[in-house]
Amino acid sequence: MCGIFGYVTNKEEALGPILIAAAERLTYRGYDSVGAATLNSGKIDLRKDVGKVDSVAAKYNIAEMRGQRGITQLRWATFGEPSQVNSQPHLDSNGDMVGAHNGNVVNNVELRLEFMAEGMTVRSQNDGETCVHAVERYISRGYEFIDAIRLAYGDLEGDYAFVIGRANDDKLYAFKKGSGMVIGIGDGFTCLSSDLPSILPLTREVIRPQDGEIVTLWADRVEVRSVKDGKIIQRIPETVTESMDAVQKGGYPHFMLKEIHEQAQVARELIHLLDGSPDVQPLVEKMKNARHLYLIGCGTSYHAAAVGSVYIAQLAGLTAIPVLAPQFIAQYAPAVGYEDVGIFVSQSGETKDVLNALEAAEKRGMACFGLANVVGSTLTKATSFCLPLCCGYEISVPATKTFTNQVVTFLYLAYRLAGKDTSELLRIPELMEQTIEMVGPQIEAIAKDINEWNDMYCLGYGATYPIALEGALKLKEITYAHCEGMLSTEFKHGPLSAVSKGFPIVFVAGPNDVPLIISGINEVKVRGARTITIAEEDARLRANGDDLVVIPKSDAQISALLGVLPLQLLSYHMSVLRGFDPDFPRNLSKTLTVD
Repeated sequence: MCGIFGYVTNKEEALGPILIAAAERLTYRGYDSVGAATLNSGKIDLRKDVGKVDSVAAKYNIAEMRGQRGITQLRWATFGEPSQVNSQPHLDSNGDMVGAHNGNVVNNVELRLEFMAEGMTVRSQNDGETCVHAVERYISRGYEFIDAIRLAYGDLEGDYAFVIGRANDDKLYAFKKGSGMVIGIGDGFTCLSSDLPSILPLTREVIRPQDGEIVTLWADRVEVRSVKDGKIIQRIPETVTESMDAVQKGGYPHFMLKEIHEQAQVARELIHLLDGSPDVQPLVEKMKNARHLYLIGCGTSYHAAAVGSVYIAQLAGLTAIPVLAPQFIAQYAPAVGYEDVGIFVSQSGETKDVLNALEAAEKRGMACFGLANVVGSTLTKATSFCLPLCCGYEISVPATKTFTNQVVTFLYLAYRLAGKDTSELLRIPELMEQTIEMVGPQIEAIAKDINEWNDMYCLGYGATYPIALEGALKLKEITYAHCEGMLSTEFKHGPLSAVSKGFPIVFVAGPNDVPLIISGINEVKVRGARTITIAEEDARLRANGDDLVVIPKSDAQISALLGVLPLQLLSYHMSVLRGFDPDFPRNLSKTLTVD
């Protein structure tokens, strides 16, 4: 996710403490590297490295840095492994400009090659440096700074917010496309940040730039211009009244709810990144030519792999075997070889069970690839290459946005395997936003109705079966109720005996599976169950069940993905109703590094 902060004042002063404090207030976003730059009297002082804010600040004496303008950045690696050279901020070729960004520039690889061919000094693999060179390209061609930014904006594809300054100048410049940015106006200074927490202790007068806008910051004023035509846009500052805690949570009462609402945006960023990734096509070719293809994970990551296996079969006509990592060692590892391919899935990239399975597979010569959220983690280093999930930091222990981005990645790979147009997937983020808006009040009401129950079932079929498993896991994790996820057709083979009057059973129905789900609904309704069906609008489901939670119309694959959102919200609301903290459930850890 990364975080940037910039500061402009009218006199030389000790900016180091200001930059350190701002960086510390952005740490909740997650990061692996820290850097700071100050600009003063035609000179740029740049200090950065991998590590935590306090350790990097102490190692490089950042507190002593002085200047009239300053930039700090916390990096969450996507392009380029965590390293000193890939840390931000970055310099241009001659060291006359310095900048940093938050987000992902998905045509990073192509642009780096262009810049090197044009004779620029490219020092890293990081797309933050690409933003600097994108501006440098047009400055070196004689354009004024605002016009250089406007042209650079057209070259940079993806979602990002970027700040840049020149040594012999008294301003900072910033522009955004997709990622967050807030401007602060104080007494004798201005500042900017990826979001509010790093600004609020300094000032509560803010401006929120929109996509396609350029902001110029002087010590005593700011100016907003349109990227499209360069014209000035009038923007009246607003006064922020929320507390720091509320702001860190984006105004939501818990990080889990905030992260549920972030899913559409991170999915959008992921799809853009996959479109520009040079690693996707080699992986698709390996998957297509594999003797056996395995998708290996644990818990939520296994559920995503199970959804992915259905997608790959339905769309590409290929068999992908989803398997829990410890079971892979016993059941499949002894038989795999060089002709087989494994995709190892882990949110943290440090899941011990997954790493054990990876080690067993590599000993047999299997081609091993990864899917993880933390670039630089053990999994990303141990596999041939690893696709990033681009979720930023997920603070709440129950996985939400990391799960949906895993599913989106598998759907993207299935599209590529099938030769389908992946631009069709660009509708997913909007559909996710619509789903959350449509189901919110109804799910909250249902949570109140069934909250007294400590036993329930969540049933699905096909691609919605692993979605049901994931929904049941969320309910177990944070409500402490027992909810069993199951294939809907298996319910009659024993569990049906548990049904009593009012017993809640949740069905997740794909658009092609309605007749089968109707049979399941009636099977339990005649025995007194309360049925809750998550599906697209369908008169048959309304006629046969109790509650129909309607999600937007899409297709069989996307509908399954949308179906998990009401389940996330249901578990969240029931947890809160029971007086539990959904962000930090008992007995659980975000990263499982033990067997």
